[in-house]
Amino acid sequence: MTVYLLNPNTSRATTEAMTAIAGREAPDLHIAGLTAPFGPAMIVDEAGLAIGAEAVAAMARTLAERGDADAIIVAAFGDPGIEAVRARFPDRAVTGLGEASFAEAGEGGRRFAVATTTPGLVAAIAERVRLSGLSDLFLGTVLTSGDPQALVRSPARLAERLEEACRQARDELGAEAVIIGGGPLAEAAEMLTDRLSIPVIAPVRATARLVARALSH
Repeated sequence: MTVYLLNPNTSRATTEAMTAIAGREAPDLHIAGLTAPFGPAMIVDEAGLAIGAEAVAAMARTLAERGDADAIIVAAFGDPGIEAVRARFPDRAVTGLGEASFAEAGEGGRRFAVATTTPGLVAAIAERVRLSGLSDLFLGTVLTSGDPQALVRSPARLAERLEEACRQARDELGAEAVIIGGGPLAEAAEMLTDRLSIPVIAPVRATARLVARALSH
């Protein structure tokens, strides 16, 4: 079965990293990554999210022409363009990094928070949680210090700052699970999954698991 992973930003390195992680999590599926044909290299604000939604819609049109998609992942934390993908593929499994990780973090009524690098997306994250129906479990977003794009270029520093944010979410907000919020943060999320005493949700893995379950039924 073929699952297309649509990266709404123009970073091919991010596409490759996310596709590899999803493939390791769901080895029985063929995960094919597509990179946005236009837009920012990293989505850091709502303007970038809007452009990412347009790019996702364009990639969805391409997939409709191919006709071989069994499932589609919108691989950005704000799930840009997911409604357009669902409208075009009403009979296919479609999910995004945000909604899949919210669902996993909130399992069993766990209270959860998001740790991320982008202050310009805090309101958009809260809105996606609201649309998922889990606002009553959501404790908020904890931000790392430092420029988001500079942090992504320094993997060790990024993981360190995100770990600090996760600990803050646990110790100050009372989070019972923390989501690492962002596609470009996928490799850092891999480093953090076993470092805390509470679950740290890696969105790409959570999304791959959700798609694999959907396709197995």
